[in-house]
Amino acid sequence: MKRLIDFSASLIGIIILSPIFIITALLVRVKLGKYILFKQERPGLNGVPFYVYKFRTMNDKRDSFGDLLPDSVRLTSFGQTLRKYSLDELPQLFNVLKGDISLVGPRPLLMDYLVLYTPEQARRHLVRPGITGWAQVNGRNAISWEEKFKLDVWYVDNQSLWLDVKILMMTVLKVLKSEGISQQGHATIEKFSGKKNDTAM
Repeated sequence: MKRLIDFSASLIGIIILSPIFIITALLVRVKLGKYILFKQERPGLNGVPFYVYKFRTMNDKRDSFGDLLPDSVRLTSFGQTLRKYSLDELPQLFNVLKGDISLVGPRPLLMDYLVLYTPEQARRHLVRPGITGWAQVNGRNAISWEEKFKLDVWYVDNQSLWLDVKILMMTVLKVLKSEGISQQGHATIEKFSGKKNDTAM
C-alpha cells in the first residue's frame, strides 16, 4: 500500500510541479553552470546503494591544488534559497517514482557512514529511506546525530500510514518556517564520526 501511494503521489507531484522543476533547473543552469543536478550514491533499503538526485546548490570553486573548497564557501546565496524552501530536494520525486526511496522514511545519508553505525543505529535501513522523516520534522540538522538516529529507529518501529500523513503535514510547516536547515557553524551539518556521544548545537 505504501509503495502504491508513493508511486501515485510522486507521479502526480512531478506533473503538478513541472513548471517549478523547469524554472528551478533554468536558474541553476544560469547561476551555477551546465550541471543542473547533483548526484551521489547513498544507502537505501537494507543498505543497498542507489543514486540520489538533487538540484545543485554549490559552485565548483577549487583551491590552487585543484581540491574543492569547503561547502560553506561554495554554497551560494541562490543555493541557500533553494535549501531554505527545500526546492533542491524536488528531483528526489523521481527517486520515489523509481522505488529507490519513499516519501517518508529516514533520510539517506552517506555511504561512508555505514561502517560507523551501532547495530541499533543501523536499523534505520530496515525501511526505505525518505525525502522527509520523523527526524526531519523534529529538529532536522539542528539536533545531534545521536538524537537523529534515535528518531529514525523510532519511526522504523512505529511506522504507519497515519504517521506518514502526520510527518508530511509537519514537513510543510517546517519548510514554510525554514526551521533546522543547518547546524550552527556549518553549511548543513558536521559529518558523522561514529562517536556515540556526538553532540550538535
